[in-house]
Amino acid sequence: MPRKPSISLASLVAGCMLAGAATLAPMPAAAEDWSGQVTLYGWGAGVTGDFTPFTGGPTLSFDKSLSEVLQDLDGAFFVTGLARRGDLVLFADFTYSASSREGLLPPVGAPASGEVTIRSLTLAAGQRFDVGGGTTVDAMGGLRAWRLDGQVSVPLVGISIAPTADFVDPILALRVNTPLADRWSLLGYLDLGGFGVGSDLTYQVAVTANYQMNDSLYLSVGWRHLYVDYSDGGTVFKGSMTGPLLGATWRF
Repeated sequence: MPRKPSISLASLVAGCMLAGAATLAPMPAAAEDWSGQVTLYGWGAGVTGDFTPFTGGPTLSFDKSLSEVLQDLDGAFFVTGLARRGDLVLFADFTYSASSREGLLPPVGAPASGEVTIRSLTLAAGQRFDVGGGTTVDAMGGLRAWRLDGQVSVPLVGISIAPTADFVDPILALRVNTPLADRWSLLGYLDLGGFGVGSDLTYQVAVTANYQMNDSLYLSVGWRHLYVDYSDGGTVFKGSMTGPLLGATWRF
């Protein structure tokens, strides 16, 4: 009689595994979870620059030295939030600054006073790139909405006006985070926008050194500068908010 071919146990198991692999689709990878952080800063930033409420009207100039800026400052703060899922990054930033000034209006020397309050809300989205060594770069695009409230009073000549301006600027932004040492990191942020859509030009630069207190809490110290050049209907504001900052970040 012809001999029946023998089938080993190993070959039988291997055949079953191959058959199973051919009939079962691969399991999908688990979706990445969202992570986020919120940062609240105290900002020693007054307004520097010139504010003209109407064509031919008086120009209110705010001083540019830090001590005089802080003397003019009534209050300033901002809050920043960031959310991330994989390489997708969502960014939001709210800024508030109020400054007041009193002096003499040239050339007649009439007493004058003025106030400028600036609010801005930045919303952006983009992609995170890992460039090695623990350094990440977020490239983003978005919008910055502004509200400028001003008031200029010159009682001697009967001038009292309070113009308001609302506008929105497109922006492009970069955010870079790199480790420095154990628990220390450096964060840099830069954006540029306006392009004549809302303002003629706006840009922002911020640099902070950050210390990790624990898994969720970071403390930061640094400097921030926010500039806008806006003109419309005789109202002209060309100036910036600049100064030191101190903040705390909660990650979740």
